[in-house]
Amino acid sequence: MRKMFIALALVLMMVVAACGGSKTDNNASSPPPSGSSPQASGGSQSPADGEPVTITMVAKDWEGDPLTPRLLQAIEEGMKAEGKNVKIELVPVQSGTYSEKLGLLLQSGTIPDLIYFQGGDYQFAITQKILEDLTPYVEKSTYLKDSLNPFNLERLKNYPYLVWPSPTQTAVPVARQDLFDKTASGKALLEDPTIDNYYNFFKELKEKAGVKYAYTVPGGLEEIDTAFNQAFGVTSTWIKGDDGKYAYSGTTSFQKDKLEFYAKLYKDGLLDPEWLTKKWDTKEKAFYDGESGVIAGRQGKVIDIYNTKSISQNGAGAGVIPLPPAKGKAQGYTAIDVSKESRGWAIASTSKNKDMAFAILDYMASPKGLMLDHLGVEGEEYTIEGDKIKLTDQFTAWWAHFIESPMNLKPDKEIDPARPYMAETAFKSMDMVDAMSTKDNAFVIPAELAAKWDAAVALEKEFAANYVTGKMKDADFAKFVDAWNAAGGKDVTEYANQTLK
Repeated sequence: MRKMFIALALVLMMVVAACGGSKTDNNASSPPPSGSSPQASGGSQSPADGEPVTITMVAKDWEGDPLTPRLLQAIEEGMKAEGKNVKIELVPVQSGTYSEKLGLLLQSGTIPDLIYFQGGDYQFAITQKILEDLTPYVEKSTYLKDSLNPFNLERLKNYPYLVWPSPTQTAVPVARQDLFDKTASGKALLEDPTIDNYYNFFKELKEKAGVKYAYTVPGGLEEIDTAFNQAFGVTSTWIKGDDGKYAYSGTTSFQKDKLEFYAKLYKDGLLDPEWLTKKWDTKEKAFYDGESGVIAGRQGKVIDIYNTKSISQNGAGAGVIPLPPAKGKAQGYTAIDVSKESRGWAIASTSKNKDMAFAILDYMASPKGLMLDHLGVEGEEYTIEGDKIKLTDQFTAWWAHFIESPMNLKPDKEIDPARPYMAETAFKSMDMVDAMSTKDNAFVIPAELAAKWDAAVALEKEFAANYVTGKMKDADFAKFVDAWNAAGGKDVTEYANQTLK
């Protein structure tokens, strides 16, 4: 009888607990009261044994990726273990240009809770006002705020609708070690990277290392600008003259001097003669095949990929060396735009579960989340053997989906140095960018000037291409400036002088 009484009592307790849990979950999944602040842990929660809170999410290139189901399952399991019961539903986007197709999705009235933008966000943040101000969420976050570098924080301050915990999108020039070693000027370049030393290095790469040309870029000058902009005086988007007024850097004598240098490289066969038609894949192939001596890629993980592929194709001595920016009127990689993030995560202001949506981002910035985001799933991308984490062959296909910055990645066990997370040269490229980068003074172009700005920028790119390839000369630069102003540049310049202090 005593045993029966105890059993009945246990059953009654379980029923009461289940009812209590259900009530808590209903409260947790309802939208927070108007004006309430997000919780430090990420906000609204659903008990691990209750119904999960469904968060709809849209992201680029996730559909059809075999990594996606495992990633989402691992996030759900990891958050559930911490008391946040969430179900992530991926919203499909039609194939095509992501920013355009995402815009059509949002315009149709389908607005996911968590949205990844890669352009096209401005109208939804400013005009339609359907993106949440993320400032209070980040401030009260447990982990995410510590994954943001000073440039990220400055962008969030200027434009609080996107967050992208990532190193700056800076292209760092790299040379193959085996080709670099065939030059006598390489050492001088590293010690004193003047414009002249860069030219001598490029010339020796062609004459002594056997490359067809020294530098190649994928259809534009941005990836060579990263090395030479500041050396020629193009230190920011807007440059203050002696009269105290700002002028667009692309219309200044500094830009003209830089284009003259590129034209010399082109004429001397040191800049790829097919640079205007190169794509990112053919650019990289030219580098691995030894046709080009130098290419540029984003610091960190991209440099690591270049290093791995170059060694795989050309042998152990063909790892890559990150090169410093040229030194002249100034020194530094291309000034970093802090007006806003060019891509990143947003939360819809229409979401009924904003806190839980942010909790996903905060979880991914936690120690366990960073392990998942950067190393993958245990048993798939890595295994644990004794006191070492051993990365598998599958790791090469894994990529950080949420927190691209590895600065807080501190696994609880050492990654086997036989196969590191990134090569030392990749970490060095990140350190070089951190040490030799400055803030730009670019600003978000208002909607009423956007069309004029686009026309002016397109004209600048066309003129630059024609100048470098010899179709335009020094005498044509003044005509270009007049045309640039007439295309809309004059109005944007006037706005710049009202905006910049």
